[in-house]
Amino acid sequence: MKALVVDDDRVLGDVVAFTLRREGFEVILAYDGPSALTRWEEHQPDLIILDVNIPEIDGFTVCKRLREKTNTPIILLTVRGEEEDIIHGLNLGADDYIVKPFSPRQLVARANAVLRRVGQISSPSVLEVVDLSFDSHHREVRISGGEVISLTPLENRLLEYLMLNAGFVLTTDSIIDHVWGAEGGDRDMLRQLVRRLRGKIEPDPAHPIYISTIPGLGYGFAFKRDID
Repeated sequence: MKALVVDDDRVLGDVVAFTLRREGFEVILAYDGPSALTRWEEHQPDLIILDVNIPEIDGFTVCKRLREKTNTPIILLTVRGEEEDIIHGLNLGADDYIVKPFSPRQLVARANAVLRRVGQISSPSVLEVVDLSFDSHHREVRISGGEVISLTPLENRLLEYLMLNAGFVLTTDSIIDHVWGAEGGDRDMLRQLVRRLRGKIEPDPAHPIYISTIPGLGYGFAFKRDID
């Protein structure tokens, strides 16, 4: 599997490349916007790690141009943690974003999560996060080895997506797209679905410990901050 890494910081680019190679990726490097587009044409990678602040053509523009040609997963790297920048990148077609500085473990987790979402890496049938065990094939949840909790297909799809990305923020729009796809969903439908799922898995749904609401962005599972 090939990954294109685009960053004008050559030291950071080498660190990212080393991390991905250790995970079995073949890595292609580019250091500015034009070379990023050229490398994509030449190598047709399976994954693109794209810094926003690159010379000549910025990462947002590169993302937009690539998305007009390919559905290859794109993860944006940015020092901009502002909500508007994140939303702008996702609206241009990025699949995910990572705010610098970040750890190699975070990069690998994000890359694998994005590739799972597009079907290039199969999802494990049983996920375990904190004390919650989830069997997506049978749509069953157990908490601390307790009784089986059965889920509806939509609840199953939502919980799987959240747990595959545990510890990270998922935007409302990305969740809606993943859960409902071409069938279409909206924010009210998602709020109702989250409420139903919390009612099944949370000890106190009014004060959730598994599914956190991240104001202005979306939701996170086992997120580092407890936010209702």
